[in-house]
Amino acid sequence: MSVPEKFTGFQVHGPETWLEFHKNEFQPKPFGDYDVDIKIECCGVCASDVHTISGGWGKQHYPLAVGHEIVGRAVRVGPKVTLIKPGQRVGVGAQSYSCLNCRQCNNDNETYCRKQLDTYGAVWPDTGIVSQGGYSSHVRTHEHWVFPIPDALPSTAAAPMLCAGLTAYSPLVRNGCGPGKKVGIVGLGGIGHLGVLFAKALGAEVWVISRSHAKEADARKLGADGFLATSDRDWNAPHVMTFDLIVNTANSFDGFDLDAYLSLLDVHARWVNVGLPEGDGIKVRNQTFLGNGCFFGSSHLGSRRETLAMLQLAADKGIRTWVEEVPISAENLATVMTRLHKNDVRYRFCLTNYEDQFGA
Repeated sequence: MSVPEKFTGFQVHGPETWLEFHKNEFQPKPFGDYDVDIKIECCGVCASDVHTISGGWGKQHYPLAVGHEIVGRAVRVGPKVTLIKPGQRVGVGAQSYSCLNCRQCNNDNETYCRKQLDTYGAVWPDTGIVSQGGYSSHVRTHEHWVFPIPDALPSTAAAPMLCAGLTAYSPLVRNGCGPGKKVGIVGLGGIGHLGVLFAKALGAEVWVISRSHAKEADARKLGADGFLATSDRDWNAPHVMTFDLIVNTANSFDGFDLDAYLSLLDVHARWVNVGLPEGDGIKVRNQTFLGNGCFFGSSHLGSRRETLAMLQLAADKGIRTWVEEVPISAENLATVMTRLHKNDVRYRFCLTNYEDQFGA
């Protein structure tokens, strides 16, 4: 299959018009020996997309096509590529490059590489070309960040796992989620619902922690063993110092009582933040940690090894993202972004029907 010299994507021209999507041609970075060109079939919609194009995360390089939960077909591979074959169904997440030579890269921590580049909005060295994301006809990515999709996983279920799923899966496996462990997931959204699914698949006792009881029925359907609503009086009291791990996926810190959440953790148990709200965040006091000596940290995406293991676990266990499929178009993108901005989705959008916009 021939690959066009230029790709086409739905780009936003600036934060002032972040709901206006324009179908433009753009020049991808030069094709390298280890690169893979992918004709995109579908792409999940992440809250990061909204934060980026609306200016919530600060200055960006425009015009910009976002989207980093990509599934499609490999249509061209570089002469030194060994991990991917032409015609293979593959995925790309939020990262498209790391140096593969540093201490971090050599220890399955390549997502923390100091030279890492994002799938969209990054400036490729020596070219000045800004990477463009999955709201496009094609994407060009280093083979290390291209992942074969198991046959048992539908494309629209797999796509959101490449960012939201991995963001939840990595801190779970790195912090001991498994049989005999009591794990909390704060926030039941795009990341949170996948956190519940993966924590259950890994064998843990899983509790969802949310502001109200509005999503309790969904949490139970996802497999949660328990549910805590922080709007309830003394909501944390029966569970103080009983959790081994809590992963915080919340996208807002408004009214967030951190001391109450951390009181749930057992001695030296762990709280891991993966949500990235806009604004200044929350204040942390040393005194907060004295009662149980808990550890407080964060996590960023995950390694290639973790991505492949996550996708295989999803295939083996029949895990399915709760996804609403939407045909890609300028009008539908504006609608999807507006709804996501209002948290009006349960629990992930996935853009489809790419051939209608970009051809076969």
